[in-house]
Amino acid sequence: MVLLLTEGQASDHRGAALMLPKLPPANELIADRGYDSARFRAELAARGIDACIRSTRSRKQPIPHDPTLYRQRHRIENMFGRLKDWRRIAMRYDQCAQTFFAAITLAATVTFWLNQ
Repeated sequence: MVLLLTEGQASDHRGAALMLPKLPPANELIADRGYDSARFRAELAARGIDACIRSTRSRKQPIPHDPTLYRQRHRIENMFGRLKDWRRIAMRYDQCAQTFFAAITLAATVTFWLNQ
């Protein structure tokens, strides 16, 4: 498993470009509108991955997606919501990426443990 942390002001396109070489084999990728770009979709198609990404509102010709599969994103959004219950993570008090990762790891572990 590879974790990637970009600056808070970095766009999703930049993070996606850094993440592409590290993607594990998969059939589908579910992502939000921030990842909707022709280049990202083309790269996923070249790897044989079906992109389930809603089109941005600014796209002249919307690209269809599977709404049933796209609804599964709520699980990921719920996880981020639980992590942001930790003020240290939500406000990003840690300046060092390594310390921030440690805080995320601790929060995820405790959240998982409490929800068992």
